[in-house]
Amino acid sequence: MKDNGEMARLPDLFEIAEKFDLKIISIKDLIHYRLQKERLIERLVDTNLPTEFGKFKIVLYKSKVDSKEHIAITKGKIDSSKPVLVRVHSECLTGDIFGSLRCDCRAQLHESLRMIEENDNGVVLYMRQEGRGIGLHNKLKAYRLQERGRDTVEANIELGFKPDLRDYGIGAQILRDLGVRKMKLMTNNPKKVIGLNAYGLEITERVPIEIKSNPDNEVYLQTKKDKLGHLLLINSQDFNKKISKKQRKKIN
Repeated sequence: MKDNGEMARLPDLFEIAEKFDLKIISIKDLIHYRLQKERLIERLVDTNLPTEFGKFKIVLYKSKVDSKEHIAITKGKIDSSKPVLVRVHSECLTGDIFGSLRCDCRAQLHESLRMIEENDNGVVLYMRQEGRGIGLHNKLKAYRLQERGRDTVEANIELGFKPDLRDYGIGAQILRDLGVRKMKLMTNNPKKVIGLNAYGLEITERVPIEIKSNPDNEVYLQTKKDKLGHLLLINSQDFNKKISKKQRKKIN
């Protein structure tokens, strides 16, 4: 803490380290060290997975941190010297399983599998971090708040969470275990690019995976673009014609 009670930031920490002759490292350095020295995942089983999109291999991993199980769906041989088409997909029970129209999760997951099948090589990493990390219970509470006029970011904050609590450390270790070192990442979220880069994976290209909106998720997608920085090609002029003044006020 600084003398005025505020949190000390990096420049302040450098001054403290110099004053008391202390060593200082960055979070990135710490992450790199732990990745090299610790293995936080366990590979449980792998088998073939024929699907409507094509034939894949499914690999089940378990996190040693919280015992959550995560899935990697792979196609073809992974060459660590070449960029691999990768989708890091966070679990969405309502969208992925039940086809909820509130989000674009299921369509993105299916499109990822189609793209990998067409490419004959790639990985879909299915991470068990429902609701951008807040869990199913709180995600449904957030849905209820959205029905009362909040957007997806406001709902998370009202419930006491940050807009996005997802972590990519375990996912990065799974990708490294599969042999991935370079990737063409299928995402509209630039923060996901930054998150994986921090764990020593090189992202050579961001591959957009945009899905056509529907009347039930237009506000949600616009909020992701405006407040979470997602790179979505939403036609704001046409979009604004479709939503009410109350909804527009919430977005802005």
